[in-house]
This record gives sequence, structure tokens and C-alpha cells, in this order.
Amino acid sequence: MKKPTRAGEGPPILELADAAATVRLRRPSQHNRIDPDDIPVLRAHLDRVAAQDGMRALVITGTGDTSFSSGFTIEAIGDRLDRSFEDLLDAIEGYPLPTLCALNGSVYGGATDLALCCDFRIGVRGSEMFMPAARFALHYYPGGLRRYVVALGLAQAKRLFLTAQTLGAEEMLRVGFLTELVEREALEAKVGEYVDALRQCEPGAVASMKRQLNAVAAGERPAADARGSYEASLRSDELKRRLAARRRLR
Repeated sequence: MKKPTRAGEGPPILELADAAATVRLRRPSQHNRIDPDDIPVLRAHLDRVAAQDGMRALVITGTGDTSFSSGFTIEAIGDRLDRSFEDLLDAIEGYPLPTLCALNGSVYGGATDLALCCDFRIGVRGSEMFMPAARFALHYYPGGLRRYVVALGLAQAKRLFLTAQTLGAEEMLRVGFLTELVEREALEAKVGEYVDALRQCEPGAVASMKRQLNAVAAGERPAADARGSYEASLRSDELKRRLAARRRLR
């Protein structure tokens, strides 16, 4: 049975501003849960951002100051949790733009994997994380297990999946779940710092290196185009232009 939605709450929305696109989860009264019907909405948002010129970053965040997200709607796990959710997260992991997860609060269940799909995860003090799959008798899907091991290492992945322990914000930073930890009022500014830094980088090189870094982390052999991408950048007019500009500043 679907939970009732309060006025002003509903599916995720997309906000476009300057060089960054923000996907915002909008069910704060329900810890910004992700409903099965949200999946095609999120897919459409990703497609729209990819088609926009000038975008340098995709930010995923929640509404309110309690939870980033509690993950997939619990009542729908038994009959509506199919490959579409896993495929969505794989698409976010492989998204060509750099992705930032701005964790405005605590994160639970499948939303922890949503965060791990992102290139950078910025959390706020006072938050926590919890992966309850084992308590539900749920064997987690392979992509999520892989992301945990790659990001946190085998020991911490086992700790979180096999014991379902809750970690506080400082521990989330220590084990590598968070890239940075800030005061709640500093979250927006910190995200802005990342976007500003990305705007100064050449987007083609960023996209290419992100793709190669993800392949290395997944244990894949270097892609055939890895050397080609490097050598092409050496010959590029953009490299010449930026190096010349740097020399003029000396």
C-alpha cells in the first residue's frame, strides 16, 4: 500500500542553474524515500541534463534537514523491487558528468548505494548511515555489493552488510563513505566549491578520466582508448591554449 503524500511533496524534481543540475528528492516527511514510480522520473531527469549544453556537474540531494533518503520504499521491496532500480544506479555511476551527492541528512538502505554511485559525497555533522538488508533477509544485488567493496574496502563492506551496524558521521568519513564532512549550514557552499572547481577543468578530459578511473576501480583492464585519450589530449588545441595562458600568468 502506497503511503499518502503530504502537500508539496512528490517525485524528485530537477533544478538547472548555471553549470550545475540538481536532482532533489522531495518526501521529507517520509525520509525522502524513493518510490518505484520515481525511477522513470529520475531517468528522464538524467536524460534532460545530459542533453543540456554547459552542464559541468550533477548534484543529487534531499529535502529537509533530517534525512537525505531512506532508500527504496519498504512496502514495495517485495513486489516492485526489480532491475530498474539497480539499472538506474548503474547509470548514475557511469554518468558522463561528475556527480556530487549532497547528503543533507542521514542515509539508509538503497540510498547508501545511491550515494556511492556518485563521484563525491559531502555529508553533514550529526547524520548517520545504516544498511539493513540482512535484517530484512534481503541478499543485496551485485552492483551494490561491488560499489561498497570498491569504495570502503572488504572489511568495512562486511561490517555494514553482515552486521547492519549504524555509523555516525565521523565514522562515515573515516571509512571513506564520505568525501567530506561539513557543518549543516556549510553544505551548499561546499557543493558550490566543487562545482566552481569543475568549471575550471576541461570537460572532455574530466569525462575521459572519470571513465578510466571507474574502469580501474572495477578491476577492468585498461580500456583500448586509454592511451589514445592521453595522446589525443597532448595534441589538442585546448591543451596548447591553457598552457599558453598559464605561461602568460608567470
